[in-house]
Amino acid sequence: MTVPHPYSIGIPGTPWAAPEVALWCARQQIQRCYRDDVLPVIERLRSRFEVIEYGRLDHDPARYPLLALRSRNWHDPLPTVLVTGGVHGYETSGVHGALRFAEQQAQVYAGRINLLIAPCVSPWAYETIQRWNIHAVDPNRSFRDGGTAQEALALMALVAPIRDHVQLHVDLHETTDTDESEFGPARAARDGKPYTPGVIPDGFYLVDDSEQPTPAFQQAVIEAVAKVTHIAPADADGQIIGSPVVSPGVIRYPLRALGLCAGITAARYRTTTEVYPDSPSATPEQCIAAQVAAVCAAIDYLLDASH
Repeated sequence: MTVPHPYSIGIPGTPWAAPEVALWCARQQIQRCYRDDVLPVIERLRSRFEVIEYGRLDHDPARYPLLALRSRNWHDPLPTVLVTGGVHGYETSGVHGALRFAEQQAQVYAGRINLLIAPCVSPWAYETIQRWNIHAVDPNRSFRDGGTAQEALALMALVAPIRDHVQLHVDLHETTDTDESEFGPARAARDGKPYTPGVIPDGFYLVDDSEQPTPAFQQAVIEAVAKVTHIAPADADGQIIGSPVVSPGVIRYPLRALGLCAGITAARYRTTTEVYPDSPSATPEQCIAAQVAAVCAAIDYLLDASH
């Protein structure tokens, strides 16, 4: 792949200021439609879920309502499950995996769990096929005190009343070739740092919480997804994206310390999925199916553990 060097915006070694951010933003183009792709699915689910509008993006509120699906039969004693997708809007199967789960599998768990699903946390980034929000901020480093991404702050406010009651959180992501060809170089340029190329793993993997690891849970999800698509192998250094592989297809990050979405609740079980849509061995449909399989396996594990 071709890696731009130096990046086409800014001066190497100098962090971006407002003019560089404005130039970057001006270059972004709408490439698909949130209102056509996401909102109609949510509308179809109104009979089964309560649809919650938990905010609107300030820069275009009419175009970007932030919507979540909540169990209509919410019952506090039941286990509570949070599913999030599209924190990085360009990670397509995260959005459509969350919607597919809501449409085709959620009813299997009706009356057994409480569900809160935020399928497209970053709708502007979904439309522009971007990792960052309109201000060149990564929402998935902003789930913390002092975070500036409106997408992250709105989701945190939505979740706050149930934060300590969530028992499972599955955050759906992808790792794409553009992480190396575009987003990695752009981040380095924005931050005034040199760009160090990495290796994109070919396959599905999970990010566990290094501060509260759940190895048996993570492995149960990996085993379920392996029936749908292939699991990413470790590289020659025994790593995936620079982190040691602790079991097949599993690495660990300090979720809360990094401001990651998967760390926003007190859930005992939490994981971030990562699937590789550019793999020659996986189709877009397999990527969506892998996300759904991960959510279902995670819920099944929770229910088994609750007995």
